[in-house]
Amino acid sequence: MSTPILHYFNLGSLGRGEIVRLFLRELKIEYEDKLYVYDNTWPSVNDSTNVSLTGKLPVLEIDDQRLYQHLAILRYLSRRAGAYDGETNHEKYLVDAVADIYNDWRTGWVTQLTAKAPDYQATHVEKFHRLFTDFYSRDTSGPYLLGNKPTYVDFAVFQALDNDQCIGCGPDALSEPLTKLRDAILVRPNVEQYLAKRVRLELFKQLRNAQ
Repeated sequence: MSTPILHYFNLGSLGRGEIVRLFLRELKIEYEDKLYVYDNTWPSVNDSTNVSLTGKLPVLEIDDQRLYQHLAILRYLSRRAGAYDGETNHEKYLVDAVADIYNDWRTGWVTQLTAKAPDYQATHVEKFHRLFTDFYSRDTSGPYLLGNKPTYVDFAVFQALDNDQCIGCGPDALSEPLTKLRDAILVRPNVEQYLAKRVRLELFKQLRNAQ
């Protein structure tokens, strides 16, 4: 079996492709990163290479398939592993519902990268952190959406919290349920070392930019 290839932009810890990276690490799937410059040359690069049917990244090549759309990729990997997707119909509904909310958050976050709305933190971040907190308050038996059972959407929400922080728009303080989620993901055995290295790199960038 060939090594899976993850095609994404060279954005560091930002963006949708990073969630797929984290989840591949969680599942202990070795993969190859294929990075592309994130600028106006991408459409012509894609035209010449036919990497993405949709014109967007990430794209994951795995199991002799080329997969598109990051949430669909996460669901594919979950079903491939036989876990991380909920067990009952209601659990699967909760995972899908929070995935939809996360996707709505991401639409606003991407717009903020260029539009720079001054009220983004006070409106968009506050709204979605309140929604995330409500869902993560429902099962108090553990830090994840489904209590002690991690799902793919936990990694997406973790990345949402991180990406708001990375662009300087994180909340002044996380709610208790979201703090528990963040702390739980940070010490997942298969991703802990990678995330610690990522945090150090982001701090270095912040210090360098402040000089």
